[in-house]
Amino acid sequence: MARDSKNQIRMRIHTRIRRRVKGSQERPRLAVFRSVKHIYAQVIDDAQGHTVVAASSNEKNGANGGNLAGAKSVGKLIAERAKDKGIKLVVFDRGGYLYHGRVKALADAAREAGLEF
Repeated sequence: MARDSKNQIRMRIHTRIRRRVKGSQERPRLAVFRSVKHIYAQVIDDAQGHTVVAASSNEKNGANGGNLAGAKSVGKLIAERAKDKGIKLVVFDRGGYLYHGRVKALADAAREAGLEF
């Protein structure tokens, strides 16, 4: 019996989360993807199937996404961009990752910058 990789396990958890977490036009989904070097966040309208706003640590803002400071800057940036588009309420999609470390830092920074979830 073959063992599943960490990413396969995460994808299975993410699929389970996505059964419940759906983004709508009134309340889109804030999805997080975490890699070793960077962290990415998107606000997605699942009803229409498109990304409303996005932010990542590999943009030219100088943030390092591999640490907590980079995650906080991405959380603040995604919240500012969402507010510019008139989005205040979102549902948080942790992407199968534990709500801990960089994922939690991004979420807390987004909340402090004005997003509600």
